[in-house]
Amino acid sequence: MGVYTTEIASDKIPSDNPIHQRLLKAYYAANPYIKGDLLELGCGEGRGVELLAPLADSYTGIDKIKSITDTLSQKYPTYKFSDGVFPPFPYEDNSFQTIITFQVIEHVKEDEEFIKEIHRVLKEGGKALITTPNIKMTLSRNPWHEREYTADQLEEMCSKYFTNVEMKGIAGNEKVMEYYHQNKASVDRIMRFDIFNLQYRLPASVLKVPYDFMNRRNRNSLKNSDDKLVRSITQEDYLLKEKDEQNLDLFCILTK
Repeated sequence: MGVYTTEIASDKIPSDNPIHQRLLKAYYAANPYIKGDLLELGCGEGRGVELLAPLADSYTGIDKIKSITDTLSQKYPTYKFSDGVFPPFPYEDNSFQTIITFQVIEHVKEDEEFIKEIHRVLKEGGKALITTPNIKMTLSRNPWHEREYTADQLEEMCSKYFTNVEMKGIAGNEKVMEYYHQNKASVDRIMRFDIFNLQYRLPASVLKVPYDFMNRRNRNSLKNSDDKLVRSITQEDYLLKEKDEQNLDLFCILTK
């Protein structure tokens, strides 16, 4: 499908493998929660469709990129795909037993409205699963993100609309953390030149192209310096854990 910025990690690009596997882990972790009619908000290129859709009574995916949802509709004709910018969601109240939205909320300007809408379209007793980067472990500003959260911040916002909020996280084993620390050292070397802290002072629109260029260059450099490590990481090297500041991603479970 070919929508490959560094923000959309590809399973086709070897240097993206650690990030692709980290994103894939959320779908494996979601497996026990899938019931009834399933909605995926921000389905992207369908990373987890084959894994989770067969567990549900029905699968509906929505994403803002029409070319992606058109391709997914052709590839999976028994599932429903549509394009659209949200919130709000184009669905009736109490429509879905399960909602998943992985690495999406950080891109949404109206994040509280996003959570409110999830509550609206979720059936009574249903569950929604949200993942997003843990800002405590972020290496630099990501201009593609509207904002990032601590576990406490996301938990507090979700608690305005859900009485049952359970915060977990996606962590990494020693292999993953070796990659993380190599990545951090590399990013820190680059950031030494940002003596005026421009990454936080310039508008996001100005930073997107150089960020993507440097991120791609950095991933390729990490692969070239330790190809075995980069290629060997799988989703099994990522772990669903209890709330902790060292988790790479937040994994939030909401029950209506």
